[in-house]
Amino acid sequence: MGRDRCRSRPTAVLRGPEIVGEKLKSPQWVRFTVASPALRRTVGVDVLLPKDNSEPRPSIYALEGVDARETSSDWAVGGGARDFFADKNVNVVMINGGVSSIYSDWENIDPGVGLHKWETFIVDELPPLLDARLKTNGAKSLLGLSMGAQGAMMLAHRHPGMYKGIAAMSGCYSTTDDVGRMCIQQTISSRGGNPANIWGEIGGQGWADHDTVRHAEALRGMDIYVSSMTGIPGRYETPESDLFNRVVIGGPIEAVSRLSTLRLESTLKELDIPATFEYHATGVHAWNYWKDELPDTWPTLARSLDLPA
Repeated sequence: MGRDRCRSRPTAVLRGPEIVGEKLKSPQWVRFTVASPALRRTVGVDVLLPKDNSEPRPSIYALEGVDARETSSDWAVGGGARDFFADKNVNVVMINGGVSSIYSDWENIDPGVGLHKWETFIVDELPPLLDARLKTNGAKSLLGLSMGAQGAMMLAHRHPGMYKGIAAMSGCYSTTDDVGRMCIQQTISSRGGNPANIWGEIGGQGWADHDTVRHAEALRGMDIYVSSMTGIPGRYETPESDLFNRVVIGGPIEAVSRLSTLRLESTLKELDIPATFEYHATGVHAWNYWKDELPDTWPTLARSLDLPA
């Protein structure tokens, strides 16, 4: 995960969401600067474009992990998205920033991690701007890993009908069971935040409202892909890699994700909601594995957006 924890501080209240900057980084990569009243600042949004922009096309909103950088998206920098989506007829929207936010609207401004109103930004403020600027067809799906997988699932269940599909890798999907609470508390406290500031009293109604496992019925009708590894060291854990962080930290995180993924699968089966679940025999919580798996998410995402796989 990215280690750039730069965080913009809230500024004066803005009049309305708007695109205030645009930079073409390559023929298929544009970076927008978006003024967000909810976040009280500007946000960088990288968008990968298809080769042919002559016809309206759908969008994939890609969310990332706990150290989501404000300067760029790890999906574009090291996650393989630029190469993989280069020949796909879809916009890939990569939102910058949101360290430890779980892409949610926090109840309180946190002294450690600041103002988080990402759900409002992603759901209400950003889509109308991009739909108009990029001439999309309005169809949207979600892609997320780690914290972004949990955030994407929350957005999906809290806004049924808004997204056509979702691909989630290595996430935790409950906020109320012991595993889920531990995941959230660690995600927030590890970056200097207070978990009580996200949805109020820990374990209270605000937490229950964000529990995808409890609200799994809201996912019905979506195309769903979910995956996890085991936390057992795999092909990328070599003497040349950062073995301590990858094995001692990334291993247990991925093992916990697997437990949560299994619980979500069980719940969806009980509800008879179709979904694709993939479990890998080895692998820790690291970008190498997510980059390798990105092509595996495409059949589900393509089907959700009526695109060829």
